[in-house]
Amino acid sequence: MKNTVTNTQIGAEATQLARVKQVVSGLCIMVFPVMLMFGFITHPNILSLAMVTDYVDWTSEWRASTAFHVGHLLVMFAVPPITVSCLWLMGMARGRGAWLGFVGAVTGVFGAFMLAVDKGALTFVLTAFRDLSEDEFAASRPAIEAIFNRDGWLWVTWLFIFLPLGVILQMTGLMLEQTVPRWQGVVTIVGLLLLINPDIEIISTVGALLMCAGFLPLGMQVIRGNCRRRDA
Repeated sequence: MKNTVTNTQIGAEATQLARVKQVVSGLCIMVFPVMLMFGFITHPNILSLAMVTDYVDWTSEWRASTAFHVGHLLVMFAVPPITVSCLWLMGMARGRGAWLGFVGAVTGVFGAFMLAVDKGALTFVLTAFRDLSEDEFAASRPAIEAIFNRDGWLWVTWLFIFLPLGVILQMTGLMLEQTVPRWQGVVTIVGLLLLINPDIEIISTVGALLMCAGFLPLGMQVIRGNCRRRDA
């Protein structure tokens, strides 16, 4: 009798934990594209379609704008929800989409890590320079310009593009299995593709909006239990 009660308790706890994982993962799927969108919106000159290629223009953006750094902080904080989302989407993939789900998760999590590296190396380091006097800032130009040009090993920050590529693989797998409607998968994939651009924030913002259109209903379906994981 004691063993029966213990097994029942273990089963109840496992069910409760599975439900918590489901809700948290669904929330992560819903939250991360919203965080990305607000991170992009806070960027100065959000409506500009021009690439920032001039050092002076670039420094004027982040020296005069706290919102610039807050937005990038928000993007970096989106990395944990992105990681949870990739792992949950991997578990949803079955059959034909299983390999796409797995490869996409590995690729996406690596890309999410590189996104955090990108924000740490190219954004938060800059906050150490923003309050310098004009003379001190001018004297620091060689160091700051090296960051702007991504000199040295800073080229590795471009590897964040593995994030959208990985999630595209996962959404393709879910579409193949008809786990998500085709319109939802296509809208999400288009949004992810728009994130692969040369730092033009209006394009990234549109991409994040499209991702919201695809991921918000998917996250709600996960919370409601309409999208089951392979191990659920």
